[in-house]
Amino acid sequence: MTLLRADDLSVRHPDGHDLVRGLSFAVEAGARLGLVGESGSGKSLTALAVMGLLPAGMTAAGGVVLGGTQVVGASGRTLDRVRGRSASMVFQEPLTALDPLMRVGRQVAGPIRRRRGLRGGALRAAVMDALSEVRLPERVAGAYPHEISGGQRQRVAIAMALACEPELLIADEPTTALDVTVQAEVLTLLDGLVAGRGMALLFISHDLAVVADVADRIVVLKEGSAVESGRTRDVVREPRHPYTRSLVDSAWALEGELDRLAP
Repeated sequence: MTLLRADDLSVRHPDGHDLVRGLSFAVEAGARLGLVGESGSGKSLTALAVMGLLPAGMTAAGGVVLGGTQVVGASGRTLDRVRGRSASMVFQEPLTALDPLMRVGRQVAGPIRRRRGLRGGALRAAVMDALSEVRLPERVAGAYPHEISGGQRQRVAIAMALACEPELLIADEPTTALDVTVQAEVLTLLDGLVAGRGMALLFISHDLAVVADVADRIVVLKEGSAVESGRTRDVVREPRHPYTRSLVDSAWALEGELDRLAP
């Protein structure tokens, strides 16, 4: 079953410039697709277009079907029916994605209450279960976002996304703001949660090495257009486009440097 399909998707800036052009891809149930490209390649805008969350003034054209619903041009009420249930999103910077004036427990409770209709003690227990699933202690529920670490904030964001029990999880550069050690922990956590729940994953990153560890298939974006796509191992082993080859070469160079510096 196809959970997400984009056909000839374009995203236009208010000045008339196309930031994403003619992009097509699909995510099947249980599959893992990676969107990879440098900053400004259109990766995050693609994710926002898929969720109907483009910034004011930007417009999407083409076809995007999410959970059987046409997203482009849909009303807010229609989008609310597919957000959460069909797909949830983890954003790049949780400090800005989370409400700074609301305790973590209340923020996690929101999607659980809407999705499952829980109240009172049952809701509190579900919040604690959600935090435990992402390996956070109960005390985090009473903290404000600025009172916990970046890695903990990202885990809270993941807990909120998973609370909706989505068929598809969209992770937009979920580890970019984290140090290397915490990044690895969050990636391992995401991998286990996605596998354990049988969800599909759309993983977005500028780091080809990270995407290669996470995704079964890859779409490579450059300046708003797809320049290459295919199975991850095929793209990494035999890249066809010069831009993809440069990403692969950079990933191998970094890997070699890390090996040299390792004790």
